[in-house]
Formats: sequence, C-alpha cells, structure tokens
Amino acid sequence: MSEHVPRKRFGQHFLHDPNVLRRIVDAISPAPDDRLVEIGPGQGALTAPLLSRDVSLTAIELDRDLAPALGELPGAAGRLSVIEADALTLDYAHLADSLGGPIRLCGNLPYNISTPLLFHLLAHREHVIDMHFMLQKEVVMRMAAPPGSKTYGRLTVMLGAVCEVEALFHVGPGAFKPPPKVDSSVVRLRIPNQAPVAIEHPELFAQLVRQAFSMRRKTLRNSLKRLMGADAIEAAGIDPGARPETLTPADYGALTRVAANP
Repeated sequence: MSEHVPRKRFGQHFLHDPNVLRRIVDAISPAPDDRLVEIGPGQGALTAPLLSRDVSLTAIELDRDLAPALGELPGAAGRLSVIEADALTLDYAHLADSLGGPIRLCGNLPYNISTPLLFHLLAHREHVIDMHFMLQKEVVMRMAAPPGSKTYGRLTVMLGAVCEVEALFHVGPGAFKPPPKVDSSVVRLRIPNQAPVAIEHPELFAQLVRQAFSMRRKTLRNSLKRLMGADAIEAAGIDPGARPETLTPADYGALTRVAANP
C-alpha cells in the first residue's frame, strides 16, 4: 500500500508491530465461518493477518484514500468486502442481516470516537457476538473497572449491564505510526445470550445511570432526586447515602425497576 499521511481529523495512528498484531489475531481466534467485521482498517495492518487465517472479512473505512487499496491486500480477492462509511452512523443490524447473522467486530479504533462508538454498538448488541478493540488504555481501564474505584463510571455500568468486559493486554505508543501520546490496550467484549442484568426499561436505566454520574461526588439522595426520592432508593435495597461509583450494574437495575413502578 502506498505511503499515506495519517489524518488527525480521523484520529489515525496505524498499528505496525507484528507481535502486537499476532496477539490481537490470536485473541480474536477467527474461524472460517465467522461473519467478521473490522472497523477502521486503515492501511490493512490487522486486515492482512486476519485474511491469512482463511476468513471472510468486511471492512468499514471512512477514509476514501485508504479504502480502495485494501482490495490489493494478499488474500483479499473474493474474501474482503470494503464498505466506505462512518462507523458511528452505520446500521449494524442491517449489516448483520446482509451477512446472514450475528457479527464479530474488531479493530484499532480512533480514540477520538471510541466512547460514542461503543454506545452506538451497544444499541445493536442483539446482532453482535463479540468485539475485540484496541482503545486508549484509560478507556479500557474505565470499561473494566470494579465498583468503588476511581475509574468506575457511566461507561462501566452501561457495558457491565449487557456484556462481559475483559482487558487483555496493554500496548505502548511505539507500536503505532505516528506514536500516540497515550498508552493503548486491547479489550474483549462478549455479548452473552442472557444479559448480566435484566433491564425492562432501558431508556430509564440509561437516564438513571447518566444522572447519577453527572454528580458523582454527591450521594444518590441528591444526584437522583429529580427521578426518585430517598424512600424509593431504599425500596430498591440501596443506601440513599451511597455514591454512584459504589453501585454495581445490578444495583442500577434494581433502582430502575422501582423508578418504573412508583
């Protein structure tokens, strides 16, 4: 692939370390019958070793200068389909239907869109088997944080309610061109057949979690007072004097059930 100048507006940092790439592919462990979708393939650093595993792959690339060249990669003929689209707005349910069933997602995600993209993907989780992403290390630490820790927050709860999060390994800046100013990590998100937390009112659940962490230094009594009183919080089995980061996703599920049936 010809030389390409990384574009800041796309958050492009191209992974080039072969050992890191091997570890990512091993973590994904692709099978020939997988419906594998790579987000942001860039210059194909991950795409090529995935294709070497004899899989069919769909790549989503926003940069029109990079997308055409992906078809020139070894093994791409007949097995690589490139979609020129914005991963933040793509309909993954429609994509999964067009590919014949639930998909597996992977990629070295642009760090400037990682959190909104994760929330977008969660909205399509019924059509996703699992996800393996390279993200900013700080974001992965938030995703996998235990209750009560400083990094535990809204993203942790929203992910923990619907999927299993596993931080796999860290990657230094030197594995990329150009090197980012932050460390990176690879994370696995698995979508189980039965969600860890039963959520009958997902919009209310999301509202409660958002409201609680918008004032994370305050107690639930104060942060949730617009949505439910202290008596209702107690009815859910939660201490109104607790702080948002001490509650598990299941606790927020209990609050949602009470708030939905005042």
